[in-house]
This record gives sequence, C-alpha cells and structure tokens, in this order.
Amino acid sequence: MSQQIENIEEVLKAHKLSLADYDHIKQILDGREPNIVELGIFSAMWSEHCSYKSSKKYLNGFPTKAPWVIQGPGENAGVIDIGDGMAAVFKMESHNHPSFIEPFQGAATGVGGILRDVFTMGARPVANLNALRFGDVQSDSDVSRYQRHLVRGVVDGIGSYGNCMGVPTVGGEMSFDASYNGNILVNAFALGLVKSDEIFLGLAEGVGNPVMYVGSKTGRDGLGGAVMSSDSFTEESKSLRPTVQVGDPFTEKLLLEACLELFQTDHVVGIQDMGAAGLTSSAFEMAGRSRSGMIMHLDRVPAREEGMTPYDFMLSESQERMLLCAKKGSEQEIIDIFEKW
Repeated sequence: MSQQIENIEEVLKAHKLSLADYDHIKQILDGREPNIVELGIFSAMWSEHCSYKSSKKYLNGFPTKAPWVIQGPGENAGVIDIGDGMAAVFKMESHNHPSFIEPFQGAATGVGGILRDVFTMGARPVANLNALRFGDVQSDSDVSRYQRHLVRGVVDGIGSYGNCMGVPTVGGEMSFDASYNGNILVNAFALGLVKSDEIFLGLAEGVGNPVMYVGSKTGRDGLGGAVMSSDSFTEESKSLRPTVQVGDPFTEKLLLEACLELFQTDHVVGIQDMGAAGLTSSAFEMAGRSRSGMIMHLDRVPAREEGMTPYDFMLSESQERMLLCAKKGSEQEIIDIFEKW
C-alpha cells in the first residue's frame, strides 16, 4: 500500500505538476494515490524535455521518410543510407537550460549525451558540430558579463568533451543578440558511421532475457534535470547547479570501446542510453518500443553515494550509463568485455 504524500500542493509544485495532472495520475493508477517515486516518474516522463507534449504537434509536420532514411524519429538517433553498405548516424540536441546554469558541464554533457546516442546505434562517432546563440556581450552590464562567462564556458565544454573522446569538433556557428540574454541556445550535433546491416536499436524484447546496467555508478547529480530543462529561464535558475549533470569523458571513451566490441558479438537484443530522466526514461522507452514489461531490481544499481533512495536511482541523470537487453545465457561474456575495458 503506497504511503500518502504530505503537503501535496508543495510537492506538486516542486515537480511542476498541476492538481489536474495529479487527478489524471490517480485515474491511471485506478484511483490509488501515487507514492513519491511514482510522482517523480510521472513528472519526468511528462516534462517537455521527455514527452514533447507542447511541441510534438509541430515536430510531426516535418518530413521524416525517404528512400535513403533507414531510421527516422523514435530511436536514439537518425540513420541515413550513404551507399556502399554504409550509413550515417546522427543526433542533434539542445542543452540550453543546463548550459545557462553551468556552462562548461551543461555544454559538455550535451555533447556526451548525443555521442552516446550515436554509438548506442552501433556507430563509431567521427565528428561534432554546434550552433550557438548568446545575448549581448559588448556592454559593461552584469548581463553582458554573464553572457561572456557563458560563451567561454560553453565553447570550452563542447571542445573539451569531444577532445577527450577523440571526436573532433569540425565546425560550428555562433550569433549574438540581446534577445538571447535570458535564453541562450546550445545545439550540439554528432555524426557517426556504421555498416548498414550492423545497426542496433533500443529494444527490450524476449521474455526472460536479462536487462543489464553498464557504465558509471549512479549518484545524485542531475536529479530533476529533465523537469528543470523544461522550465523557463529566470535569475533563480543560476541556483540550480545541482540539477546539472557532471560528465566524465574518459569513462565514456571506455564505454564506447566496450560497446563497439560487444556489438561484434550476437549477445545484444537492444541497447539504450540513460539520458534525461535516467533509468526511468531508458527502461520505459526500451519496454515501450517492445510492448513488454520489465522488472528492475533497484538494490542492484551500483551507487556512488551512501543512503540513496529508489527515487534517486530512478531519476538520477548521472552520465556515462547504458541499459542493454541481452540474450539469455550471454551475461558472463558481456561482463567479461566490460571488465576488460
């Protein structure tokens, strides 16, 4: 039986949920009050960052099908046929709000996230690009000083993560206008190459197949990041640094090489990056694509900190983590590959 949440209005406000949202959650749960973990899950999955609930109607208007399109929307990255049995895998993503709060880590983890999306598809990343928009940097005002701080931090963060991964930033473009003073735009793009018949998808299918957590340990960094990224920019946003993830590109480089070696075996059913909303989003997306359920044992999640709760495990956005669905019986071979790296 779930424990009733006290001060529900304050809790809903902290999770960016309305009373109408709460009533809808109770309907989904057949009238039962959600516990705090369930409330956090709904908050993250219903955020604009994860659900595109307000922008989906516009995004659906873009063309997504063509003879050369191998994989359109709905997967970790897009894939197009470039001939000779090869395909280009690419992902472009914004990391606006995290970069406004903590420019170096916000931009760096934006690059790290799209690189994981690319190599999750089986591709080796080969290049990064970026498109940036900042406010007025020319005056002596506090706003301009902060904008100059953002420019330095974002550019350093993008370049640093790519360099540590061995993936060059081959180009980018930047514009400045006062209209971006309170709402900078940080768009990062990653490109990878893969053989057309060696593409991997984010599936978790096959009754009894094991689901394995690989990569870095889980900490409390990034908690609430998906909801924060969906919120508006204010002066108070600068106090939200704990919601910005902290990247470790050297660990991601090892994760990349381990995954690419694993892809040369026949052990993998599907694989998914843990991005926004962490374990929640990756598990739900994998199970949802396969129209299947998934049992998760949170007591087996490797923790970086003492006293972590189910809420922390489900919603942490610690970086350099993946969820993979393996063929039953191949667990030890997979463990051996990751222990090697």
